[in-house]
Amino acid sequence: MLRLLQRVTAAQRTADGAGVTLYRSLGQSQFARLDPLLMLDEFSSERADEYIAGFPAHPHRGFQTVTYMLEGHMLHEDHLGNRGHLKSGGVQWMTAGRGIIHSEMPQQESGLMRGFQLWINLPARAKMCPAGYEDIEASRIPLAEIPRGRVKVIAGDFVDASQAVPLQVTGPVVGVSTQPIFFDVDLQSMAEFRYRLPAGHNVYLYVFEGELAARADSSLPAGLVRRQGGVLGPGDEVLLTAGSAGARFLLLAAAPIGEPVVQHGPFVMTTRAEIERAIADYQSGRLTAQV
Repeated sequence: MLRLLQRVTAAQRTADGAGVTLYRSLGQSQFARLDPLLMLDEFSSERADEYIAGFPAHPHRGFQTVTYMLEGHMLHEDHLGNRGHLKSGGVQWMTAGRGIIHSEMPQQESGLMRGFQLWINLPARAKMCPAGYEDIEASRIPLAEIPRGRVKVIAGDFVDASQAVPLQVTGPVVGVSTQPIFFDVDLQSMAEFRYRLPAGHNVYLYVFEGELAARADSSLPAGLVRRQGGVLGPGDEVLLTAGSAGARFLLLAAAPIGEPVVQHGPFVMTTRAEIERAIADYQSGRLTAQV
């Protein structure tokens, strides 16, 4: 059963951190999430004044952040002593868990800074787990060559049984409770991408180059253009076709948690009382006490 395009979201220009210009497609409001995907930001600018101030030290609790750098150089530091140099093609996968305080600061004064940050919710049972951090260099991210395109596999398994020698590629991020799939798919002009995904996963597409056609509900246009995201409906397979100039997009999928989401800035919990506790813990210095 093919998954149909059910909702289209246009990324909204905004700013976060100390004034970094972003384009937010998921997380614009509490109604613009896709369980367990909380937020997706694209940052892309050649103007230093739109990124140079970065994201000074700030707290998180209750979810995971995934930062995928396409171009540029950013330095991650946190209260655990982790220090990661996020360079072109690299990924940082951070579990805030019970609490983490970190900063993400550009290490360049000019040139293109381009990439994404995704927030993934944690189930209630894992929200107070110890914080963790993984710095994944570009060389560790496998690339699957497909007919008239390629797929960078950041999380999940990419399987292509249609080729003469069946292909299976596993991303470097494993052991996450929501079983996330994170692909960067690059297609040539008019190339087709057909792929099976777990029927129980929620699926989101985000186009950041070119155009992408998809089967859609009758009330929607059958495709996405640059800086548009698309929520796909139920099914077990996607069928997508690049436009005349090709397409490059993120394919994100994960198992829904099905629990309440209460968010206050950098804290994501299941009840208001837990949010108030997170604020109090941060103000008192207990947020980062890993007990």
